[in-house]
Amino acid sequence: MCSHQPPCPIADSPEHPCAVIVSAHPEQGWSLLCNGIIVFDDTGELLPDGRVVSPRRTVGALAVAA
Repeated sequence: MCSHQPPCPIADSPEHPCAVIVSAHPEQGWSLLCNGIIVFDDTGELLPDGRVVSPRRTVGALAVAA
């Protein structure tokens, strides 16, 4: 599928988010990568086989009321 040199990581690879964007839709919040993965602005992903990767969220600092 990929014609880039070096080839983009396959969808099952841990480095899969490093693939080249082939179609960007920032107005809709998603992009299609060369390896068939759809990545969303919230860091969620839709893999080519239909599996969903939930967004990676970090826990912010808790505010302490004095």
